[in-house]
Amino acid sequence: MTTSPTAADALTRVAREEGGRILALLADRVHDLDLAEESIQDAYLRAATAWTTGGVPDNPAAWLYTVARNSAIDRWRRAQSAQRRASASAPLLGLAPAEDDDCRPIEEFTEVGDEQLRLMLLCCHPALARDVQVALTLRLVGGLTTAEIAAAYLVPEATIAQRIVRAKRKIRAARIPLVIPADLSERAETLATVLSLIFNEGYLASTADAGTLTRAQLADQAIRLTATAADALPGEPELGGLLALQLFHRSREAARVDADGVLVPLAEQDRANWDHGMIAKGHRVLAMAMAQRQLGPWQVQALIAAEHASGAARWDRIVRLYDLLMRMAPSPVVALNRAVAVAESEGPVTGLAAIDGVPGLDTFHLRHAARGHLLGRLGRTAEARQAWERAAALTHNPSEVAFARSRLAQLDGDEPGGRQEAVPSSRIET
Repeated sequence: MTTSPTAADALTRVAREEGGRILALLADRVHDLDLAEESIQDAYLRAATAWTTGGVPDNPAAWLYTVARNSAIDRWRRAQSAQRRASASAPLLGLAPAEDDDCRPIEEFTEVGDEQLRLMLLCCHPALARDVQVALTLRLVGGLTTAEIAAAYLVPEATIAQRIVRAKRKIRAARIPLVIPADLSERAETLATVLSLIFNEGYLASTADAGTLTRAQLADQAIRLTATAADALPGEPELGGLLALQLFHRSREAARVDADGVLVPLAEQDRANWDHGMIAKGHRVLAMAMAQRQLGPWQVQALIAAEHASGAARWDRIVRLYDLLMRMAPSPVVALNRAVAVAESEGPVTGLAAIDGVPGLDTFHLRHAARGHLLGRLGRTAEARQAWERAAALTHNPSEVAFARSRLAQLDGDEPGGRQEAVPSSRIET
């Protein structure tokens, strides 16, 4: 179906930014995830036509929710009629009438809670495998496409698609309810992982169609959901650590790109443009989390981010924090970030050796950006150029592509040994 660019853009935007909330709200009303998804797809199809001919409504999300809700009612009525016809025919066929479990009446609630939190907890159900929990939550609640989730995981898109299909099938078969469980703590760790990935995609969009460095509303949505989760689980300080980390990162939004939309590395950012109120809030949240004396990986990452937010990062301290993080939650990305900190603390030769010792990140663009940066500092211009070309080829974000190309142009104009700019700030370690 063809739509005008304006209607198509609006539909794409609202599907990305509000799709998770609409799905959560509708699923909460109809108690049926499949019915909610199918009804929202109906609404998207109707919007593609209606918005093209009649214009985009003032509140597109509310329009979509209303149409999806009406579609759900129609679908339920049709299912109920079919059920009645089947029941009437059953005696003729010698069959017992089926139970009416799949035709529960659609309820409307006057009290609106946080449906997205309930949907997240459904997706984080212990009956689902961890990788499936994360993929499903990102798809349903975060509104990310399968391709974006695959990019976040550095795995093939088909793998993520299979995980999502399996998860929905299992929820349907096991009749897992959309409720807040009595014991929330068991899902806190998974919830934190999911929220961090949603924030990561908002903080640094992985696809070219985002058009910008960030998807601000997605990042803000992740912060809101993390704050909600942290409030709901006051005995889980890691959620507070994650929230602090998100606030420290988000505080730099106004300084992260220049007037042309090109990424500005952390070392070059105008700190006057940072949101110092958000930084102060990050410190308060982190202090409250650490007061519980249950130090975990998210709190350690928040401590590292707080060090950067100070404006005078102590790189030796950052290396020690990464050492601690490697013991708590080792991963190639954490090792890469540690290597970058080592380069700042002990020099580019040591840092480059550390980067080259990290396995499994050949398709991760920030590894090549970090190498390009250090090779440039060492005057190894040809190798630096190769690294930056590789980084530019591996990232789809237009701001990062422009940044990598600017480094290439600088290499072409630099004398050997000229110092390159700092690498772009990395995404949150996952």
